[in-house]
Amino acid sequence: MKRRGQIFAVLMGVLMISGCSSEALQGEQFREERYGGMHQNMMKGQMNHQMQGHMDHDNVTRLEDSTGTNELLIPPLLERDENGEVTYTVTAQKGETSIFKDAKTETYGYNGDFLGPVLRLNKGEHVKIRTVNELDEETTFHWHGLEVAGHADGGPHAPLKPGESKTIELDVAQEASMLWFHPHPEGKTAEQVYKGLAGLLYIEDGQSEKLGLPNVYGKNDIPLIFQDRLFDENKQLNYEMLMNEDGTIGDMSLINGTLNPKLSVRKEKVRLRLLNGSNARNYTFKLNNGGTFTQIATDGGLLNEPITLNEISLTPSERAEIIVDFSNVDPSDQLALVNEDGSTLLPFHVVGDEGEESNIPAQLNDVTLTEEEKNLPVTKEVELFGMMEHVTINGKKFDPNRIDFTQKQGETEVWEIYNKPDMMGGMIHPFHIHGTQFKIVSRDGKAPSENERGWKDSISIKPGEKVNIAVQFKHKGVYMFHCHILEHEDNGMMGQIKVE
Repeated sequence: MKRRGQIFAVLMGVLMISGCSSEALQGEQFREERYGGMHQNMMKGQMNHQMQGHMDHDNVTRLEDSTGTNELLIPPLLERDENGEVTYTVTAQKGETSIFKDAKTETYGYNGDFLGPVLRLNKGEHVKIRTVNELDEETTFHWHGLEVAGHADGGPHAPLKPGESKTIELDVAQEASMLWFHPHPEGKTAEQVYKGLAGLLYIEDGQSEKLGLPNVYGKNDIPLIFQDRLFDENKQLNYEMLMNEDGTIGDMSLINGTLNPKLSVRKEKVRLRLLNGSNARNYTFKLNNGGTFTQIATDGGLLNEPITLNEISLTPSERAEIIVDFSNVDPSDQLALVNEDGSTLLPFHVVGDEGEESNIPAQLNDVTLTEEEKNLPVTKEVELFGMMEHVTINGKKFDPNRIDFTQKQGETEVWEIYNKPDMMGGMIHPFHIHGTQFKIVSRDGKAPSENERGWKDSISIKPGEKVNIAVQFKHKGVYMFHCHILEHEDNGMMGQIKVE
Protein backbone atom coordinates (compact mmCIF):
# COMPACT_ATOMS: atom_id res chain seq x y z
CA MET A 1 0.00 0.00 0.00
CA LYS A 2 2.89 2.32 0.75
CA ARG A 3 4.22 1.83 -2.80
CA ARG A 4 0.76 2.51 -4.22
CA GLY A 5 0.63 5.74 -2.21
CA GLN A 6 4.00 6.86 -3.50
CA ILE A 7 3.01 6.10 -7.07
CA PHE A 8 -0.31 7.90 -6.57
CA ALA A 9 1.41 11.03 -5.27
CA VAL A 10 3.82 11.16 -8.17
CA LEU A 11 1.23 10.47 -10.83
CA MET A 12 -1.27 12.92 -9.44
CA GLY A 13 1.39 15.55 -10.10
CA VAL A 14 1.72 14.24 -13.63
CA LEU A 15 -2.06 14.39 -14.06
CA MET A 16 -2.21 17.98 -12.87
CA ILE A 17 0.37 18.92 -15.48
CA SER A 18 -0.77 16.79 -18.40
CA GLY A 19 -4.51 16.51 -17.82
CA CYS A 20 -6.66 13.60 -18.88
CA SER A 21 -8.75 13.63 -22.08
CA SER A 22 -12.48 12.99 -22.21
CA GLU A 23 -11.76 9.96 -24.40
CA ALA A 24 -9.47 8.59 -21.70
CA LEU A 25 -12.15 9.04 -19.05
CA GLN A 26 -14.71 7.34 -21.27
CA GLY A 27 -12.24 4.48 -21.69
CA GLU A 28 -11.93 4.12 -17.93
CA GLN A 29 -15.71 4.14 -17.51
CA PHE A 30 -15.95 1.36 -20.09
CA ARG A 31 -13.26 -0.69 -18.34
CA GLU A 32 -15.10 -0.24 -15.02
CA GLU A 33 -18.41 -1.35 -16.50
CA ARG A 34 -16.87 -4.29 -18.35
CA TYR A 35 -14.44 -5.65 -15.83
CA GLY A 36 -15.88 -4.36 -12.54
CA GLY A 37 -14.02 -3.64 -9.31
CA MET A 38 -11.04 -2.03 -11.02
CA HIS A 39 -11.74 1.55 -9.96
CA GLN A 40 -13.46 3.08 -6.95
CA ASN A 41 -14.19 6.51 -8.36
CA MET A 42 -13.43 8.78 -11.30
CA MET A 43 -10.28 10.25 -9.80
CA LYS A 44 -8.82 6.81 -9.21
CA GLY A 45 -9.94 5.92 -12.73
CA GLN A 46 -7.93 8.85 -14.12
CA MET A 47 -4.84 7.76 -12.21
CA ASN A 48 -5.17 4.15 -13.31
CA HIS A 49 -5.55 5.13 -16.95
CA GLN A 50 -2.28 7.03 -16.79
CA MET A 51 -0.43 4.22 -14.99
CA GLN A 52 -2.20 1.03 -16.08
CA GLY A 53 -0.07 0.25 -19.11
CA HIS A 54 3.16 0.72 -17.20
CA MET A 55 2.14 -1.35 -14.18
CA ASP A 56 0.41 -3.96 -16.29
CA HIS A 57 3.69 -4.84 -17.98
CA ASP A 58 4.47 -6.56 -14.67
CA ASN A 59 0.92 -7.81 -14.11
CA VAL A 60 -0.60 -7.99 -17.56
CA THR A 61 -4.29 -8.54 -18.20
CA ARG A 62 -4.74 -12.23 -18.99
CA LEU A 63 -5.96 -13.07 -22.46
CA GLU A 64 -9.21 -14.97 -22.78
CA ASP A 65 -8.66 -18.61 -23.75
CA SER A 66 -9.31 -19.56 -27.35
CA THR A 67 -12.30 -21.86 -27.53
CA GLY A 68 -11.02 -23.32 -30.81
CA THR A 69 -14.36 -22.56 -32.45
CA ASN A 70 -13.00 -21.04 -35.67
CA GLU A 71 -10.48 -22.47 -38.10
CA LEU A 72 -7.49 -20.16 -38.33
CA LEU A 73 -7.58 -17.77 -41.27
CA ILE A 74 -4.47 -17.96 -43.44
CA PRO A 75 -3.43 -14.66 -45.08
CA PRO A 76 -3.74 -14.91 -48.87
CA LEU A 77 -0.65 -14.80 -51.07
CA LEU A 78 -0.81 -11.58 -53.07
CA GLU A 79 -0.89 -12.17 -56.79
CA ARG A 80 1.72 -10.35 -58.83
CA ASP A 81 0.54 -7.65 -61.22
CA GLU A 82 0.19 -8.92 -64.76
CA ASN A 83 1.37 -5.89 -66.72
CA GLY A 84 5.03 -6.27 -65.78
CA GLU A 85 5.36 -2.59 -64.88
CA VAL A 86 4.75 -3.18 -61.16
CA THR A 87 5.42 -6.34 -59.19
CA TYR A 88 2.76 -5.75 -56.54
CA THR A 89 0.07 -3.22 -55.68
CA VAL A 90 -0.70 -2.71 -51.99
CA THR A 91 -3.71 -0.58 -51.00
CA ALA A 92 -4.56 0.69 -47.52
CA GLN A 93 -8.33 0.78 -47.17
CA LYS A 94 -11.28 0.80 -44.78
CA GLY A 95 -13.52 -2.21 -44.28
CA GLU A 96 -15.91 -4.15 -42.09
CA THR A 97 -14.98 -7.50 -40.58
CA SER A 98 -17.04 -10.21 -38.89
CA ILE A 99 -14.66 -10.79 -36.00
CA PHE A 100 -17.76 -11.62 -33.95
CA LYS A 101 -20.61 -13.60 -35.47
CA ASP A 102 -23.25 -11.12 -34.34
CA ALA A 103 -21.58 -7.84 -35.31
CA LYS A 104 -19.58 -6.08 -38.00
CA THR A 105 -16.44 -4.35 -36.73
CA GLU A 106 -15.06 -1.32 -38.58
CA THR A 107 -11.48 -2.12 -39.54
CA TYR A 108 -8.54 -1.16 -41.73
CA GLY A 109 -6.74 -3.53 -44.06
CA TYR A 110 -4.37 -3.92 -46.98
CA ASN A 111 -6.09 -5.13 -50.17
CA GLY A 112 -8.98 -6.24 -47.99
CA ASP A 113 -11.02 -5.45 -44.92
CA PHE A 114 -8.61 -6.51 -42.16
CA LEU A 115 -4.84 -7.08 -41.99
CA GLY A 116 -3.16 -7.87 -45.30
CA PRO A 117 -1.81 -10.45 -47.72
CA VAL A 118 1.66 -11.99 -47.95
CA LEU A 119 4.08 -10.52 -50.48
CA ARG A 120 6.75 -12.97 -51.68
CA LEU A 121 10.04 -11.56 -52.97
CA ASN A 122 12.95 -13.54 -54.35
CA LYS A 123 16.55 -12.75 -53.52
CA GLY A 124 18.27 -11.20 -56.52
CA GLU A 125 15.18 -9.77 -58.22
CA HIS A 126 14.25 -6.16 -58.93
CA VAL A 127 10.90 -5.31 -57.38
CA LYS A 128 8.41 -2.48 -57.85
CA ILE A 129 5.67 -2.01 -55.26
CA ARG A 130 2.86 0.47 -55.92
CA THR A 131 1.34 1.75 -52.66
CA VAL A 132 -2.12 3.35 -52.63
CA ASN A 133 -3.88 5.21 -49.82
CA GLU A 134 -7.66 4.84 -49.88
CA LEU A 135 -8.10 5.84 -46.24
CA ASP A 136 -9.57 9.17 -45.12
CA GLU A 137 -6.30 10.10 -43.41
CA GLU A 138 -2.59 10.13 -44.15
CA THR A 139 -0.64 6.90 -43.84
CA THR A 140 2.73 5.45 -44.82
CA PHE A 141 3.93 2.00 -45.89
CA HIS A 142 6.87 0.91 -43.74
CA TRP A 143 8.74 -2.26 -44.77
CA HIS A 144 9.82 -3.53 -41.37
CA GLY A 145 13.11 -5.44 -41.58
CA LEU A 146 13.71 -4.72 -45.26
CA GLU A 147 17.11 -3.34 -46.27
CA VAL A 148 15.94 -0.54 -48.52
CA ALA A 149 16.95 3.05 -49.35
CA GLY A 150 15.70 5.64 -46.88
CA HIS A 151 13.32 7.29 -49.36
CA ALA A 152 11.51 3.94 -49.83
CA ASP A 153 11.47 2.86 -46.18
CA GLY A 154 8.07 4.39 -45.42
CA GLY A 155 8.90 6.30 -42.25
CA PRO A 156 7.02 9.38 -41.04
CA HIS A 157 8.78 11.61 -43.59
CA ALA A 158 6.93 9.93 -46.46
CA PRO A 159 3.18 10.30 -45.80
CA LEU A 160 0.65 9.53 -48.49
CA LYS A 161 -2.44 11.72 -48.42
CA PRO A 162 -5.88 10.21 -49.06
CA GLY A 163 -6.13 9.23 -52.71
CA GLU A 164 -2.38 9.40 -53.35
CA SER A 165 -0.15 6.59 -54.60
CA LYS A 166 3.58 6.02 -54.83
CA THR A 167 5.78 3.35 -56.40
CA ILE A 168 8.98 2.21 -54.73
CA GLU A 169 11.73 0.11 -56.32
CA LEU A 170 14.34 -2.12 -54.74
CA ASP A 171 16.84 -4.84 -55.49
CA VAL A 172 16.29 -7.72 -53.10
CA ALA A 173 19.63 -8.71 -51.56
CA GLN A 174 18.56 -10.31 -48.27
CA GLU A 175 18.42 -13.99 -47.50
CA ALA A 176 15.27 -15.97 -46.77
CA SER A 177 13.23 -14.44 -43.95
CA MET A 178 9.79 -13.33 -42.79
CA LEU A 179 9.47 -9.56 -42.57
CA TRP A 180 6.31 -7.46 -42.28
CA PHE A 181 4.82 -4.13 -43.28
CA HIS A 182 2.70 -1.64 -41.41
CA PRO A 183 1.97 2.12 -41.30
CA HIS A 184 4.34 4.61 -39.69
CA PRO A 185 2.72 8.09 -39.79
CA GLU A 186 3.91 10.42 -37.05
CA GLY A 187 1.62 10.22 -34.03
CA LYS A 188 -0.86 7.82 -35.68
CA THR A 189 1.01 4.51 -36.00
CA ALA A 190 -0.53 2.86 -32.95
CA GLU A 191 -4.11 3.57 -33.96
CA GLN A 192 -3.71 2.49 -37.58
CA VAL A 193 -2.02 -0.79 -36.62
CA TYR A 194 -4.66 -1.33 -33.93
CA LYS A 195 -7.41 -1.01 -36.54
CA GLY A 196 -5.78 -3.64 -38.72
CA LEU A 197 -2.97 -2.34 -40.91
CA ALA A 198 -0.36 -5.10 -40.89
CA GLY A 199 0.82 -7.60 -43.49
CA LEU A 200 3.66 -10.06 -44.09
CA LEU A 201 6.56 -10.03 -46.52
CA TYR A 202 8.48 -13.21 -47.28
CA ILE A 203 11.92 -13.24 -48.86
CA GLU A 204 12.84 -16.54 -50.48
CA ASP A 205 16.16 -17.82 -51.80
CA GLY A 206 17.51 -20.94 -53.43
CA GLN A 207 19.71 -21.89 -50.51
CA SER A 208 16.88 -22.15 -47.98
CA GLU A 209 14.72 -24.08 -50.45
CA LYS A 210 17.37 -26.81 -50.63
CA LEU A 211 17.21 -27.48 -46.89
CA GLY A 212 14.02 -29.53 -47.02
CA LEU A 213 12.26 -27.53 -44.30
CA PRO A 214 8.44 -27.54 -44.19
CA ASN A 215 7.45 -25.08 -46.92
CA VAL A 216 3.93 -25.83 -48.19
CA TYR A 217 2.22 -22.53 -47.50
CA GLY A 218 -0.94 -22.85 -45.44
CA LYS A 219 -0.41 -26.58 -44.87
CA ASN A 220 2.83 -27.17 -42.99
CA ASP A 221 4.22 -23.62 -43.25
CA ILE A 222 1.88 -21.33 -41.29
CA PRO A 223 2.18 -17.58 -40.62
CA LEU A 224 0.84 -16.50 -37.21
CA ILE A 225 0.22 -12.80 -36.49
CA PHE A 226 -0.47 -12.47 -32.75
CA GLN A 227 -2.39 -9.38 -31.60
CA ASP A 228 -4.36 -8.53 -28.48
CA ARG A 229 -7.33 -6.18 -28.64
CA LEU A 230 -9.97 -4.44 -26.53
CA PHE A 231 -13.42 -3.97 -28.01
CA ASP A 232 -16.06 -1.52 -26.81
CA GLU A 233 -19.65 -2.44 -25.92
CA ASN A 234 -20.53 -2.28 -29.64
CA LYS A 235 -17.68 -4.66 -30.50
CA GLN A 236 -15.71 -1.89 -32.18
CA LEU A 237 -11.99 -1.10 -32.08
CA ASN A 238 -12.64 2.27 -30.46
CA TYR A 239 -9.01 3.26 -30.12
CA GLU A 240 -9.57 6.80 -28.84
CA MET A 241 -11.64 5.46 -25.96
CA LEU A 242 -9.60 2.35 -25.15
CA MET A 243 -6.00 3.39 -25.80
CA ASN A 244 -3.37 3.66 -23.08
CA GLU A 245 -0.44 6.08 -23.36
CA ASP A 246 1.91 3.46 -21.94
CA GLY A 247 0.92 0.74 -24.39
CA THR A 248 -2.56 -0.50 -25.24
CA ILE A 249 -3.04 -4.03 -23.92
CA GLY A 250 -6.20 -6.03 -24.63
CA ASP A 251 -7.90 -9.07 -23.12
CA MET A 252 -8.96 -10.72 -26.38
CA SER A 253 -6.53 -12.62 -28.58
CA LEU A 254 -6.60 -12.51 -32.37
CA ILE A 255 -4.34 -14.63 -34.58
CA ASN A 256 -4.35 -13.63 -38.24
CA GLY A 257 -7.46 -11.66 -37.29
CA THR A 258 -9.24 -14.82 -36.10
CA LEU A 259 -11.05 -14.83 -32.76
CA ASN A 260 -11.09 -18.19 -30.91
CA PRO A 261 -8.90 -19.89 -33.53
CA LYS A 262 -7.78 -23.48 -33.93
CA LEU A 263 -5.23 -24.86 -36.41
CA SER A 264 -5.88 -28.20 -38.10
CA VAL A 265 -2.62 -30.03 -38.87
CA ARG A 266 -1.58 -33.41 -40.18
CA LYS A 267 0.89 -35.79 -38.56
CA GLU A 268 4.02 -34.04 -39.78
CA LYS A 269 6.51 -31.36 -38.89
CA VAL A 270 4.81 -27.94 -39.07
CA ARG A 271 6.66 -24.65 -39.42
CA LEU A 272 5.07 -21.79 -37.46
CA ARG A 273 6.21 -18.28 -38.39
CA LEU A 274 5.50 -16.16 -35.32
CA LEU A 275 5.03 -12.38 -35.40
CA ASN A 276 4.25 -10.39 -32.28
CA GLY A 277 2.08 -7.81 -34.04
CA SER A 278 0.62 -6.31 -30.87
CA ASN A 279 0.87 -2.68 -29.85
CA ALA A 280 2.50 -3.42 -26.50
CA ARG A 281 1.98 -6.96 -25.19
CA ASN A 282 4.93 -9.31 -24.74
CA TYR A 283 4.37 -13.02 -25.37
CA THR A 284 6.14 -16.12 -24.08
CA PHE A 285 4.99 -19.04 -26.23
CA LYS A 286 4.87 -22.60 -24.88
CA LEU A 287 3.17 -25.92 -25.60
CA ASN A 288 0.55 -26.78 -22.99
CA ASN A 289 2.06 -30.24 -22.42
CA GLY A 290 5.49 -28.80 -21.60
CA GLY A 291 6.94 -30.28 -24.78
CA THR A 292 9.73 -28.91 -26.90
CA PHE A 293 9.88 -27.34 -30.35
CA THR A 294 12.71 -26.26 -32.61
CA GLN A 295 13.57 -22.66 -33.43
CA ILE A 296 15.07 -22.26 -36.89
CA ALA A 297 14.96 -18.49 -37.56
CA THR A 298 14.99 -15.02 -36.02
CA ASP A 299 13.69 -11.69 -37.41
CA GLY A 300 15.98 -11.56 -40.43
CA GLY A 301 16.69 -15.15 -41.40
CA LEU A 302 17.71 -18.66 -40.47
CA LEU A 303 19.88 -19.44 -37.47
CA ASN A 304 23.12 -21.30 -38.06
CA GLU A 305 21.79 -24.34 -36.21
CA PRO A 306 18.34 -25.39 -35.01
CA ILE A 307 17.76 -24.77 -31.30
CA THR A 308 15.53 -26.97 -29.11
CA LEU A 309 13.38 -24.92 -26.72
CA ASN A 310 10.34 -25.31 -24.51
CA GLU A 311 9.46 -21.60 -24.63
CA ILE A 312 10.25 -18.47 -26.61
CA SER A 313 9.59 -14.82 -25.76
CA LEU A 314 8.82 -12.12 -28.33
CA THR A 315 8.28 -8.42 -27.70
CA PRO A 316 6.26 -6.29 -30.15
CA SER A 317 7.56 -6.55 -33.76
CA GLU A 318 9.92 -9.48 -33.05
CA ARG A 319 9.61 -12.63 -35.14
CA ALA A 320 10.74 -16.23 -34.85
CA GLU A 321 10.21 -19.39 -36.85
CA ILE A 322 9.68 -22.64 -34.96
CA ILE A 323 8.93 -26.21 -35.99
CA VAL A 324 6.53 -28.39 -34.01
CA ASP A 325 6.59 -32.11 -34.74
CA PHE A 326 3.05 -33.52 -34.78
CA SER A 327 4.11 -36.90 -36.16
CA ASN A 328 3.40 -38.76 -32.93
CA VAL A 329 0.68 -36.54 -31.50
CA ASP A 330 -2.59 -38.30 -30.78
CA PRO A 331 -5.72 -36.32 -31.73
CA SER A 332 -7.01 -36.78 -28.19
CA ASP A 333 -3.97 -35.07 -26.66
CA GLN A 334 -5.52 -31.58 -27.03
CA LEU A 335 -2.18 -29.96 -27.75
CA ALA A 336 -2.18 -26.15 -27.83
CA LEU A 337 0.12 -23.16 -28.01
CA VAL A 338 -0.24 -21.18 -24.79
CA ASN A 339 1.10 -17.96 -23.32
CA GLU A 340 3.30 -17.78 -20.24
CA ASP A 341 0.29 -17.27 -17.96
CA GLY A 342 -1.33 -20.43 -19.31
CA SER A 343 -3.92 -18.73 -21.49
CA THR A 344 -4.72 -20.85 -24.54
CA LEU A 345 -3.73 -19.04 -27.73
CA LEU A 346 -4.02 -21.69 -30.44
CA PRO A 347 -5.42 -25.21 -29.99
CA PHE A 348 -4.15 -27.75 -32.54
CA HIS A 349 -6.48 -30.26 -34.18
CA VAL A 350 -4.57 -33.26 -35.58
CA VAL A 351 -6.44 -34.64 -38.57
CA GLY A 352 -5.81 -37.23 -41.27
CA ASP A 353 -2.78 -39.36 -41.91
CA GLU A 354 0.89 -38.51 -42.30
CA GLY A 355 1.68 -35.33 -44.17
CA GLU A 356 4.63 -34.08 -46.20
CA GLU A 357 8.16 -35.34 -45.70
CA SER A 358 10.38 -32.58 -44.33
CA ASN A 359 13.71 -32.17 -42.64
CA ILE A 360 15.52 -30.08 -40.03
CA PRO A 361 19.17 -30.10 -41.07
CA ALA A 362 21.90 -29.67 -38.48
CA GLN A 363 23.33 -26.72 -40.42
CA LEU A 364 20.94 -24.02 -41.63
CA ASN A 365 23.01 -20.89 -42.20
CA ASP A 366 26.36 -19.21 -41.73
CA VAL A 367 25.87 -15.94 -39.81
CA THR A 368 29.19 -14.92 -38.30
CA LEU A 369 29.90 -12.35 -35.61
CA THR A 370 33.53 -11.65 -36.47
CA GLU A 371 36.31 -11.02 -33.96
CA GLU A 372 36.62 -7.55 -35.45
CA GLU A 373 32.95 -6.82 -34.73
CA LYS A 374 33.30 -8.16 -31.19
CA ASN A 375 36.21 -5.79 -30.53
CA LEU A 376 34.81 -2.65 -32.14
CA PRO A 377 34.41 0.26 -29.73
CA VAL A 378 30.94 1.60 -28.94
CA THR A 379 30.31 4.63 -31.16
CA LYS A 380 26.56 5.15 -30.60
CA GLU A 381 24.89 5.25 -27.19
CA VAL A 382 21.10 5.06 -26.95
CA GLU A 383 19.32 5.56 -23.63
CA LEU A 384 15.66 4.49 -23.45
CA PHE A 385 13.71 6.03 -20.58
CA GLY A 386 10.29 6.88 -19.26
CA MET A 387 6.64 5.94 -19.31
CA MET A 388 3.38 7.19 -20.82
CA GLU A 389 3.81 10.46 -22.72
CA HIS A 390 7.07 11.17 -20.88
CA VAL A 391 9.18 8.66 -22.82
CA THR A 392 12.48 9.78 -24.34
CA ILE A 393 15.58 8.59 -26.16
CA ASN A 394 18.76 10.21 -24.86
CA GLY A 395 16.57 12.65 -22.96
CA LYS A 396 14.85 13.91 -26.10
CA LYS A 397 11.61 13.43 -27.97
CA PHE A 398 11.39 12.91 -31.70
CA ASP A 399 11.95 15.99 -33.85
CA PRO A 400 11.58 15.42 -37.60
CA ASN A 401 14.00 18.29 -38.23
CA ARG A 402 16.76 16.87 -36.02
CA ILE A 403 19.31 14.22 -37.05
CA ASP A 404 20.45 12.38 -33.94
CA PHE A 405 23.20 10.21 -35.46
CA THR A 406 25.14 9.86 -38.69
CA GLN A 407 26.82 6.75 -40.06
CA LYS A 408 28.65 5.86 -43.27
CA GLN A 409 27.06 3.47 -45.74
CA GLY A 410 28.61 0.00 -45.57
CA GLU A 411 30.54 0.59 -42.34
CA THR A 412 29.80 -1.43 -39.21
CA GLU A 413 29.46 0.38 -35.91
CA VAL A 414 28.58 -0.89 -32.44
CA TRP A 415 25.57 0.69 -30.77
CA GLU A 416 25.01 0.37 -27.02
CA ILE A 417 21.33 0.37 -26.07
CA TYR A 418 20.61 1.08 -22.39
CA ASN A 419 17.19 0.79 -20.78
CA LYS A 420 17.40 3.23 -17.88
CA PRO A 421 15.09 2.24 -14.99
CA ASP A 422 12.67 4.81 -13.61
CA MET A 423 11.43 5.17 -10.02
CA MET A 424 8.86 2.39 -10.64
CA GLY A 425 11.57 0.00 -11.80
CA GLY A 426 11.11 0.46 -15.51
CA MET A 427 9.69 -1.80 -18.19
CA ILE A 428 10.87 -3.79 -21.18
CA HIS A 429 11.36 -1.67 -24.30
CA PRO A 430 11.54 -3.40 -27.71
CA PHE A 431 14.07 -1.45 -29.78
CA HIS A 432 13.89 -1.35 -33.60
CA ILE A 433 16.12 0.19 -36.28
CA HIS A 434 14.76 0.81 -39.77
CA GLY A 435 16.52 -0.21 -42.97
CA THR A 436 18.94 -2.76 -41.56
CA GLN A 437 19.44 -6.16 -39.96
CA PHE A 438 21.93 -6.21 -37.08
CA LYS A 439 23.78 -8.75 -34.95
CA ILE A 440 23.76 -8.89 -31.15
CA VAL A 441 27.30 -8.56 -29.76
CA SER A 442 26.49 -8.85 -26.06
CA ARG A 443 23.91 -8.48 -23.30
CA ASP A 444 25.43 -6.87 -20.20
CA GLY A 445 28.83 -7.93 -21.47
CA LYS A 446 27.85 -11.57 -22.02
CA ALA A 447 27.36 -13.40 -25.31
CA PRO A 448 23.74 -13.56 -26.50
CA SER A 449 21.76 -16.77 -26.12
CA GLU A 450 22.06 -19.27 -28.95
CA ASN A 451 18.64 -18.46 -30.35
CA GLU A 452 19.57 -14.76 -30.70
CA ARG A 453 22.70 -15.41 -32.78
CA GLY A 454 21.04 -14.54 -36.06
CA TRP A 455 19.91 -11.45 -37.94
CA LYS A 456 17.70 -9.12 -35.92
CA ASP A 457 15.93 -5.82 -36.54
CA SER A 458 14.11 -5.61 -33.19
CA ILE A 459 15.43 -6.50 -29.76
CA SER A 460 14.01 -6.75 -26.25
CA ILE A 461 15.81 -4.63 -23.65
CA LYS A 462 15.03 -5.21 -19.97
CA PRO A 463 15.18 -2.43 -17.35
CA GLY A 464 18.79 -1.79 -16.38
CA GLU A 465 20.11 -3.87 -19.26
CA LYS A 466 22.76 -2.79 -21.79
CA VAL A 467 22.81 -4.51 -25.16
CA ASN A 468 25.53 -3.98 -27.77
CA ILE A 469 24.66 -4.56 -31.42
CA ALA A 470 26.73 -4.47 -34.63
CA VAL A 471 24.91 -2.28 -37.15
CA GLN A 472 25.62 -1.75 -40.84
CA PHE A 473 23.45 0.05 -43.39
CA LYS A 474 23.54 -1.16 -47.00
CA HIS A 475 21.75 1.93 -48.35
CA LYS A 476 21.78 5.69 -47.86
CA GLY A 477 19.02 7.79 -46.41
CA VAL A 478 17.38 8.87 -43.17
CA TYR A 479 16.08 6.06 -40.95
CA MET A 480 14.14 5.87 -37.69
CA PHE A 481 15.15 4.05 -34.53
CA HIS A 482 12.58 3.74 -31.78
CA CYS A 483 10.76 1.77 -29.13
CA HIS A 484 8.25 -0.56 -30.79
CA ILE A 485 5.62 -0.15 -28.10
CA LEU A 486 3.57 1.81 -30.59
CA GLU A 487 2.16 4.30 -28.12
CA HIS A 488 5.71 5.09 -26.96
CA GLU A 489 6.74 5.63 -30.58
CA ASP A 490 3.79 7.97 -31.13
CA ASN A 491 4.69 9.84 -27.94
CA GLY A 492 8.14 10.66 -29.30
CA MET A 493 10.36 7.73 -28.21
CA MET A 494 12.10 7.84 -31.59
CA GLY A 495 15.23 9.25 -33.18
CA GLN A 496 16.80 9.57 -36.63
CA ILE A 497 20.04 8.44 -38.20
CA LYS A 498 21.35 9.75 -41.51
CA VAL A 499 23.38 7.27 -43.53
CA GLU A 500 25.74 8.98 -46.00
